Amino acid sequence: MSTTANTSSPRSGVRRVLHDNGLGIVFGVLFLLMLGGQAVSGHAYFNDQQISEGVEPVSLGHYLTSSSFAVDVVENWQSEYLQFFLYIFATVWLVQRGSSESKEVDDVGPESERDQRIGQYAGPGSPRWARTGDWRTVVFSRSLGLVMGGIFLLSWGAQSVAGWAAFNAEQLTSRQDPVTWLAYLGEPEFWNRTTQNWQSEMLAVGSMAVLGVYLRQRGSPESKPVGAAHADTGETG
Repeated sequence: MSTTANTSSPRSGVRRVLHDNGLGIVFGVLFLLMLGGQAVSGHAYFNDQQISEGVEPVSLGHYLTSSSFAVDVVENWQSEYLQFFLYIFATVWLVQRGSSESKEVDDVGPESERDQRIGQYAGPGSPRWARTGDWRTVVFSRSLGLVMGGIFLLSWGAQSVAGWAAFNAEQLTSRQDPVTWLAYLGEPEFWNRTTQNWQSEMLAVGSMAVLGVYLRQRGSPESKPVGAAHADTGETG
């Protein structure tokens, strides 16, 4: 009797890590590439403005440590984390019939401990803080939204400080008096930077929730199965 050797072998440690974490790794690399592209293009644009104003251009290193670069970066970060923070909490109580981004229309609210596998209903693989049933479970059960909200507040605060420094630099260049941080928070420039990012995030989230009712992307967990009915809610492909 002849036997056939099993030619399939388990993935090596490195390949397993890359396979199991591909989404985070790819988007992490893309983030660094885009940040590098922003740094190079922003530096060129900044120096174009410097030259047009009769001021000496600056080195890339000087630009990367400037308030101009910092405010351009963090003003986008804060809007992204605001989007996730609001969406995480909004989807606890709000639904969109037919959307894979929504819970079932009758599951509004934080759901039961059985449904959430909390305390006595926790399984062997449940996180330890989900099993305790005390304040740790309360904190852990809201940890994603709280962290996203915290990052939003930190990045928004960083935007206000960096924007304030950049604003005052322009004020001094124009031979005008600088303003205090609190005064800057009332400046149209600060709110223009803020709201132009916020409106785009709200449009993107709303569009995703509604378009997913009628459109599909085969194989994506952000979409319903291709053959799912438009009214099917909470299904992923």
